[in-house]
Amino acid sequence: MGKDLVIARDYIRHGMRERAAELVDLDLGPRTDAAITRRLSAEVTQERLTSLDRMLIRDADGEGRVSARTREPFQQTMRLGRLRYLERLGLAEPAASDWRLAPGLAETLRRMGEQGDVIRTMQRAYTARGLAPPEALERGIDALAEPGAQPLVGRVVERGLADELEDRHYLIVEATDGRSHYVSIGKGEAVEATPAGAIVGLSPHLKEPREADHTVARIAAANGGLYSADIHMAEDAAASERFAEAHVRRLEAMRRALGTPRRSLDGTWSIGTDHLAQAAAYEARLARDAPVRLEMLSAAPLEQLVDVHAATWLDRELAGGKGDPPAGAGFGRDLAEALARRRLWLIEQGLASESDGRTTYVPDLIASLRRRELLRVAGQLSDELGLRFAELGPGQRIEGVVRRRVDLKSGAFALIERSRDFTLVPWRPALERELGQSVSGLARDGGISWELGRGRGGPTIS
Repeated sequence: MGKDLVIARDYIRHGMRERAAELVDLDLGPRTDAAITRRLSAEVTQERLTSLDRMLIRDADGEGRVSARTREPFQQTMRLGRLRYLERLGLAEPAASDWRLAPGLAETLRRMGEQGDVIRTMQRAYTARGLAPPEALERGIDALAEPGAQPLVGRVVERGLADELEDRHYLIVEATDGRSHYVSIGKGEAVEATPAGAIVGLSPHLKEPREADHTVARIAAANGGLYSADIHMAEDAAASERFAEAHVRRLEAMRRALGTPRRSLDGTWSIGTDHLAQAAAYEARLARDAPVRLEMLSAAPLEQLVDVHAATWLDRELAGGKGDPPAGAGFGRDLAEALARRRLWLIEQGLASESDGRTTYVPDLIASLRRRELLRVAGQLSDELGLRFAELGPGQRIEGVVRRRVDLKSGAFALIERSRDFTLVPWRPALERELGQSVSGLARDGGISWELGRGRGGPTIS
């Protein structure tokens, strides 16, 4: 009593099912010949790895040659039928009186089975919402797992659990290309919450060193293998403290994961000549848990962004004027319509003007819209808290208690409460650990340089 129960992973995956089958046989008797016949007959034309395939692979010689002949007429019929179906799939070919199986047959069939599962998962996701599955389903393709995969932008249809044991999750996304895609996103804890209807950007997690790693390696090579924020700023006069500290945070993350590089008590790092290889190993490790990079473009659904007084993803798309035009189907069509309606709304609000078929947006469009929403929500929070709202300007220090996260259409903010007032500042994931705690920082253009770690022997965060 009171001790941990440890169960072998293989027993959870296979043993429990086999034991359950044994118990069913004891209660109900063994499977009938008719049941076995139906199961094997169904396997003949399945596009997945079956017991017939395992039998053929087991009986094949070193060159992949296998015979369809057996002593049992029924088994011979099943083997021959399966071999002929594999031939249709290009996975087997006749060889004199025998057959030759394609190299890597088991893995190919396993992958085909996964692809079929993907399609059924996508179809169920649409059917459960009372929608007809679109014709442009990406058949059996994990959209960002293929070599050379391109980033996706789209609307989340469903987030689900692909492997409960390993905590592996997936997203079904309607993308701007007019297609629906299945995307493996890795461990649930590695990816932020993604509600249905949210708009996200997805790109493959590249397993290679980042620009910051090259910078650290270059500076260390010129300074006897040593790196620190001070050395960085001395080497590069244009580098700010905030920029250098971002490189230090990268080194600290690598140290926690890999045990290297080493940090001295004075904050100086010893950088080895294999630093770039270590950085690539670190990225590969991250990619196992999070094979894609997810950017939350809008937690609110598309229809809520058209006429809201807030800085939305639609505004950034309009003002940026970059990227390929969306497709004329699915989410691409919905996005094109939303962008057109948002452009007209901005003109009505005096935040854009149209002349000679061209639309011009005010220079501070995003900042103006963000401030509109911030002041409106701050007024509501002021009544709720009984405190005055204080806007924070560049160069001002901030000290207070992190009370909660506030999600707006313009993005996520942290509510920092002080003795007589409160303020709202851009949210950072590191603030999650500081909820209910006192923090301090310095407001800069575009964000806050927090000193969360300085009093604890760690770097600041921006």
